[in-house]
Amino acid sequence: MFENKRLAVIGGTSGIGFRVAEKVVAAGGEAVIGGRDAKRLEAALVRLGSRASGHLVDNRDQASLKAFFRAAGAIDLLFTPGASYSRGRIDEVSDDVAESSFKSKFWGQYYAVKHALPSLSKDGAVVLMAGAYSVRPAPNGAAYGACNAALEGLGRALAVELAPIRVNVVSPGTIDSELWQRQPEATRQDAFRSYGDLALLKRVGTTDEVAETVLFLLSNGYMTGSTLYPDGGFALR
Repeated sequence: MFENKRLAVIGGTSGIGFRVAEKVVAAGGEAVIGGRDAKRLEAALVRLGSRASGHLVDNRDQASLKAFFRAAGAIDLLFTPGASYSRGRIDEVSDDVAESSFKSKFWGQYYAVKHALPSLSKDGAVVLMAGAYSVRPAPNGAAYGACNAALEGLGRALAVELAPIRVNVVSPGTIDSELWQRQPEATRQDAFRSYGDLALLKRVGTTDEVAETVLFLLSNGYMTGSTLYPDGGFALR
């Protein structure tokens, strides 16, 4: 399925991005991963092995994105989960916090696609990362919920604009990833319990469950302009 394919991942040093890269490499493909932290990038490349390469990149900086894709060379597939943002209630947060999800998560992915295009094969595939709060917003992040909804719209628009390149969106719920594992145990368990109360399957998801969704969208040649929700039924409650 991925033999002789080259995947680029912006945000591929940990979590879902790393797992997607790892699975593509295991299936006979190659991965070019990008991240902001040199030590984490080096450690990820050691784990991925000889079929992987990587470069430092900051998706908030267009010059950095351009340099990443120039260094990456020709690619067939692109996944863009990397983002750094904060969130909070509209009447409590600063403008910088309110705008952070759009600056990194929305514009970061928009410009990643733009600067990948010269390197991306004409029958290639792109998967953007949104989130299930797009359809069921939380009470402490209006801009964040709107950003995820905007990314789903961006996926549809780019599918039209860039065809026959395929563009799809993955919109996961709360996932037990490395990001959450770095949080205090009590904070993590409270968040997971709250999410489980809201999801039909009564639990958070795993990194593998989202990665498999991404791989499906990257490999299915008849999927474009779609959003998939690996969210345990969160969006349906």
